[in-house]
Amino acid sequence: MIVALIAACEIGFWVLLAAGLACRYLLRMPRTGLALLLCEPLLEVVLLVATALDLKNGAEPNWTHGLAALYIGYTVGHGHRTVKWLDGHAAHRLGGAPKPQGPPRYGMPRARHETRIWLGTLTGAAVATVLLQLAIWYVDDPGRSTSLEAWRYTAWRAAGIHGLVALAYWIWPKKAPAGGSGDRPAEAKEDARR
Repeated sequence: MIVALIAACEIGFWVLLAAGLACRYLLRMPRTGLALLLCEPLLEVVLLVATALDLKNGAEPNWTHGLAALYIGYTVGHGHRTVKWLDGHAAHRLGGAPKPQGPPRYGMPRARHETRIWLGTLTGAAVATVLLQLAIWYVDDPGRSTSLEAWRYTAWRAAGIHGLVALAYWIWPKKAPAGGSGDRPAEAKEDARR
């Protein structure tokens, strides 16, 4: 049941996102679009409540409960950035706004960008850890909560690996190709070629 609910929340996320962006830019109803986008966190609340009820009704804590905590953590850590990125692209494609500037590709600006993304992963791991610890206390049976404890380590392993990737950008920053900064928008590059 929990896996199906996680899948439903993921599908619901994209449906609400598409509906919100369509209302904002295609139907020219920005308030309705914003209201739909603000409903996104309700999906995580539904998943959290359903997971707690599942455990309360005597379900054996297993990988599905751990996955639910990681999903909620990921959404807290990266959901806002994802929505903002997609909103910028929808505004460009559907609303006539200028093309959003992509992330920096080279040097220290890229390292800072990767660190900001890693902070989202770190936030997600912290949220997942808190939720998993609450579930462990809720179950209150050390013999039944080992699966939940394993998911805490999974969250922090993922954050650690992502942290090493971000650190690599600081230690070995990618250099811009000769003849330009490499971080200019595509339009400026086209103008420079003419």
